[in-house]
Amino acid sequence: MTLSEQYLDDDLHPIDIVEHIAEHHEWDFDRVGEDQIAMAVDAQWRTYSITLAWSGYDETLRMICTFEMEPPEDRLPEIYEGLNLVNDQCWAGAFSYWKAQKLMVYKYGLVLTGGQVASPEQINTMISAAVLSAERYYPAFQLMAWADRTPADALQVAIAEAFGRA
Repeated sequence: MTLSEQYLDDDLHPIDIVEHIAEHHEWDFDRVGEDQIAMAVDAQWRTYSITLAWSGYDETLRMICTFEMEPPEDRLPEIYEGLNLVNDQCWAGAFSYWKAQKLMVYKYGLVLTGGQVASPEQINTMISAAVLSAERYYPAFQLMAWADRTPADALQVAIAEAFGRA
């Protein structure tokens, strides 16, 4: 049975769908509010914190996937250069580094204007793509931060797609 077959009500709130997906995958989650959910997704390299929030104002389902990263101050220029190179390879979503919070962040927004409804498969793919991207580039970010590797050299480890499932 596909994820969509579980839902017959087209008016289901996007965060309700996310909650059902989290339950289906047995991820730890917390329904922060009517329009927001936070969860933890275990993967090969680490556990990622994922938050999805629905904005009715601009009809967008926003997702951020974060993991802690505390690179030495003198390696930040390499991290920022590496972010540019990584984002050139990402077709959906983008990475940024939140220095004050010491978090690497992958962001994506699914625009659903005009009353469109996101399918469970779309939302599941959105979450999976975030985790797979984080898994793919995590080793490269670590090499940039801790192994004195140039961003271009560090990205060589991320050329192949990550294997596994989110």
